[in-house]
Parts: sequence; structure tokens; C-alpha cells
Amino acid sequence: MIGPTGCGKTEVARRMATLSEAPFIKVEATKFTEVGYHGRDVDQIVRDLMDVSMTLTRKKQTDKMREEAKGLVEERILDLLTGPASGAAAGAGGDAAAGGGAGAATNSSRETFRTMLRGGQLDEQNVEVDVPVSHGEKGGGAGGEIVFGGDASNPNIAAMNEVISKLTAGGGPGAKRVPTERKTLPVSEARDVILDIELERLLENVDLKKEAIAAVEESGIVFMDEIDKICSSKDYMSKSADASAEGVQRDLLPLVEGTTISTKYGNVNTDYILFIASGAFHAVKPSDMLPELQGRLPIRVELNGLTEDDLYKILTEPVANLLRQQTELLATEGVSLKFEDDAAREIARMAALLNRTVENIGARRLHTVIERIMETMSFEAAEMDDGSELVVDKALVKERLSEVMVSSDLSRYIL
Repeated sequence: MIGPTGCGKTEVARRMATLSEAPFIKVEATKFTEVGYHGRDVDQIVRDLMDVSMTLTRKKQTDKMREEAKGLVEERILDLLTGPASGAAAGAGGDAAAGGGAGAATNSSRETFRTMLRGGQLDEQNVEVDVPVSHGEKGGGAGGEIVFGGDASNPNIAAMNEVISKLTAGGGPGAKRVPTERKTLPVSEARDVILDIELERLLENVDLKKEAIAAVEESGIVFMDEIDKICSSKDYMSKSADASAEGVQRDLLPLVEGTTISTKYGNVNTDYILFIASGAFHAVKPSDMLPELQGRLPIRVELNGLTEDDLYKILTEPVANLLRQQTELLATEGVSLKFEDDAAREIARMAALLNRTVENIGARRLHTVIERIMETMSFEAAEMDDGSELVVDKALVKERLSEVMVSSDLSRYIL
């Protein structure tokens, strides 16, 4: 994707990923270095994408199982409320303590408690819950955590850290017990804690890693921004300031073509991951990239700069547009702010004019224009009386931006 800065290249890719519910990651090409140089190598892109995919997969499964977990939470709380005290004292384990005397309560009393629980009448009632140490206050529980040095992103070191943490927490190989501590909580708080515990138990039966790897391999999207910053122009034999810039292009070749990357969740094949590269290409041309990399990015799209009408739409159409943000911001001081339609048109016109005459920074220009208009109002709003009303009209916009326009005209003639 080729287009000037601030014209929405990243937003197009991000919306596309959101619509398709695909794992998406945005990376800057300038942050990576060639293998052998100090810094992040390009394999880290896929490892970061896997982390995103794990979070996304976990969220999907959690949403799917939340209703089932809520039913289990209700039963657990009823077990805690209707069980006799002797059953809770006798049980050594968490589950034994939670449900020790569930059978002792009659069905009628249990149903009565259930009705009261759903009606919120028992929210202040205290119950004892076995909370995993990680859910409660950290420290002071089971021994300290051992962490190896080195790069945490290295899959070998990450796997070793995971094994060691399991051994220190669980007390031995194969032990899956999580250290817990007993806490007395009101039912309103205990409900959320038990919900988290039940969701964790339900998720143990789902192979999250397998699902996350499949999601990355089949529908993962990698958006590589600033790809033009790692190109050097062939017209001038000037070397880039970054010694490994062209090496990064070489390292990207197998990744975009399709290779297998080792991550802490397993091996990931990049054959069907969608790679989108973008850049402004002001100083260099797309043909300055390595020919092999050009061939691996076959579809080329050019985006036009934003026009005055586009800027007006950006100001007015989004739900949380810039004008509404300023209105809500001053509303916290008890001041109501109103932008007239012709003022919004004038802001868009001025922003488009500044983009043409000074430097084209796209929609980001709207931030600077609105900030100049609101500067005095934001400062004075705190001193105004509650219920004060401010109106921004076309004349005010012209008055506040007149200095900017004069200075931009003079700048052309200054050496």
C-alpha cells in the first residue's frame, strides 16, 4: 500500500482484521535488524502474532463458555451457603471444603437460597473461598519464582521458564495443583473470583494452542509499516544510516514466501499468512526494494491524499469524532461547547490548505488545527460558571488560524 502519511493505510488493514476476526499485528519495519546485529529479528513478528492469537482464541472460548460457567458458579456459591460448618472444616481440599455438606441441605431450602441469591439478597453474606495465589495478593504465598536470564522472546528460554514455574508452583512433575489460599469474601465479590476459577477449569479441556496456531496459519494478518524506510535509493549511492536495513529485506523474503517459525506454542507455518507492507515512498520508489521482495508483494495499491470533503467526513461521521471529543472534554468542567456546521467546513478547508502548502500529514493535521482553536477555550473553561455556553463559528476559526496561515506564506521566501 503506497500513500502519504495519515491517509488511513493502517486503519484499512485494522478494520479488515476486525471484520474477519483474524489475528492482526502491526509492526514497524524500522524496529528490526538483520540476523547477527543486536536487536529484534523478523521471526519475532510471527511470535508476537501468536501471542495476539492466543489472547483472541482465549477470549472467544471464554465468551462461549461464560454461560455454562455462571451456572457452575451459582452451584458453588449454594454449596458454600447451604453446607454445614463441620463439612467445610473437615474437607482438606478446595472442592471438599466448597461442597462438603451440599447433600445435607434439603432441596426446598436450597431452592429458597437460589431465589434469594438471584434476587441479590445474599450479596452481603460472607463465604469462604479457596482463591489461587495468582488471583489474590502476590508474594507471601508459595516460594519465589525462578527466571532464567537471556531474551524472554526466545522460545527455548520461554519453555524452560514455564517448566520451572510449574515445578516450583505445583511441587513436582505432572502436578497441576495451583497454590491456593482461603479468603472470606462477600458473595458479590466471590461470584467474580469463582467465575474466573471455573472458566480456567473449563478452558483446561480446550486445546487453545492448537486453535491459536490454526487461526494464525489460516487467517493471520501482518501489517508492516514504514517499509520504505528500509530501502535505499539506487539513484544515489548513499548508504542508509541503518547498516542492516537491506539485510532486513533479505530476512523478510523467506518469511513472506512461507517458512516454519519456532514459537513457544509450537511451530507456525507462514505459507498462508497475509503480509501487507505500507509506506509513503517520498524519498524512494517501490522499485528500490529488493526485486525478490517486490515479487513476493504482487498486489500494489496507491491511496490518494485526503481531500477537504474527506476531512469534513472524518470530523463529523465517526461516533467519537474529534469535535465530540472536545465537547465532552469541556462538559467535565460544566461548560457546553457547540461547533456550527460552517465552522467544521472551515476547519476541514484550513486543514486541507495547510496539507497542500506546508507538509501533507493527512488526517493528523485536524488535531493541530483543532488544538489551535481550542487552546484558549480549554484554558479558560475551568474558571467559567457551570452552564456556560461556547459556540465555535466560522469567524472564530478564521481568527485563530490567521497567524498560522500568514507564517506559512512567509516560510516559502525564507532561505
